Amino acid sequence: MEIAITLMGGLGMFLYGMTVMGEGLQKAAGSKLKKIIEMLTSNVVMGVLVGTVVTGIIQSSSATTVMVVGFVNAGIMTLSQAIGVIMGANIGTTVTAQLVSFSLEDVAPIALGIGIVFYMFTSKEKTKQIAEILIGFGLLFIGMEFMKNAVEPLSEYESFRNALLYLSKNPVLGILAGFAITGIVQSSSASMGMLIALASQGLVPLTAALPILYGDNIGTCVTSLISSLGASRNAKRAAVMHLSFNVIGTILFMLVLNKPIMMIVQHLDPENTARQIANAHTLFNLTNVVILLPFSKYIVKLAERLVPIKEEEVELATENTTKYLDERMFETPSIALGNALKEILRMGEKSEKSLSSSISSVIDADPKAFDRVFKYENTVNMLHRNILNYLLKLSNTNMNSNERIRADNYFHIVNDIERVSDHAKNIVEIGKNLIDSDSRFSESGLDEIKTVYNTAFKNFSTAIEYINSEDDSLFDDIMEREKEVNALVKKYRNDHLNRFNRGICTVDTSVFFLDILSNLERVSDHSTNIAEKIKSIH
Repeated sequence: MEIAITLMGGLGMFLYGMTVMGEGLQKAAGSKLKKIIEMLTSNVVMGVLVGTVVTGIIQSSSATTVMVVGFVNAGIMTLSQAIGVIMGANIGTTVTAQLVSFSLEDVAPIALGIGIVFYMFTSKEKTKQIAEILIGFGLLFIGMEFMKNAVEPLSEYESFRNALLYLSKNPVLGILAGFAITGIVQSSSASMGMLIALASQGLVPLTAALPILYGDNIGTCVTSLISSLGASRNAKRAAVMHLSFNVIGTILFMLVLNKPIMMIVQHLDPENTARQIANAHTLFNLTNVVILLPFSKYIVKLAERLVPIKEEEVELATENTTKYLDERMFETPSIALGNALKEILRMGEKSEKSLSSSISSVIDADPKAFDRVFKYENTVNMLHRNILNYLLKLSNTNMNSNERIRADNYFHIVNDIERVSDHAKNIVEIGKNLIDSDSRFSESGLDEIKTVYNTAFKNFSTAIEYINSEDDSLFDDIMEREKEVNALVKKYRNDHLNRFNRGICTVDTSVFFLDILSNLERVSDHSTNIAEKIKSIH
């Protein structure tokens, strides 16, 4: 019982240390992590590199594959891109096993002490991030030492030694054991840590360790499979590709490559079983990728065959659902913010369409414009509600200060975009009143409305473009155009009053005209609000 309690305590510290170190690395990487993902192309080799780097940063292949499932579900990533990232994630996850296979327990308290001092006595964000990495590193190895000390007495139990020898002779049971352990703790790095702890005490021979290692790689697929529940069929296919890749690799190694890999790792470290296991883990995943990479398209086809799309099912996102928001991404806030940005741009596009449809009810007396605008308005309201809810939940995650500033600014931008859609609704209601009352503006009035609308609309579309642009010249354009809108509105109000005094316009049309100008002026104001928020992020 004492052994189990100490082992659980060590495992808990190991997992917590790995989480803290991973979060510190993520914060330090920040926007670079988002840029790494954006590097992804249809080139499967690039996908492997991206998966390796991202997993090395976030310290979890499970988190990377869950992200992949989310990306595929949102339509951001194709299955052909996903398979490369999944393969790369398997390589990236070997970093932790390599790290813990070295005896660095003496360094751990020093790293922990320095990290705590830095974290407590500095206000600099970068220093705090480095401190978190050091604290996580220290906790990781202290947890590893706990596990080693916990399993040391097991050498005295003959039944335990016999059980491990039995696994050596029955590799299928070893694979099942590795699968079960990883499936339970939801981390192949943690199960590898326990395996290395046993090996460091001379309890696990390499012949027993390898099948467990292979089972670990299959067990890590459980997280992505669970994540794909309730997602699109393409997302399920991504999870199945992950499982297929590891199962095929395990079969290949068990039948053909098991003895060669044993010979290589024993040659590299003849006396150190812990290092042999870590090297075998790395070799297994590297070799698996090298062998199966040329056949990646067939793994994609296998997943498509195993998870077919039924004819009656429609995979495309409808107008009234979010496309990019996925809480799976909360593990990596920089990626989650990138997805929120994509949804904000989508919302901006709907508001643009709403605004352009609304003015046609005034200029062209289009009676169908009313229905179009209210359709867009409903979609914008839904996106507004869901994006704000997503950002609020995201703000409770472990973001760095720059990410938190971005999230706060996105919050305000979403509100401004929604208000533009409201102004579009106001304009189309005025247009409907004009149509119902069989009223029309004078030619001069219509020309003035067109001029203000074109300038205000250009300002709003430029603001939406600026959201996803690094070009600060757009900010200057928006500010200049805002002055132009204000000057036009002021002039046209005066011109309209002159027409009214001359009896050219009626009281009703005057009220409608001035209301439209006010709404368009407010559209331009919201555009400048958006631009100012983006400028503050740059």
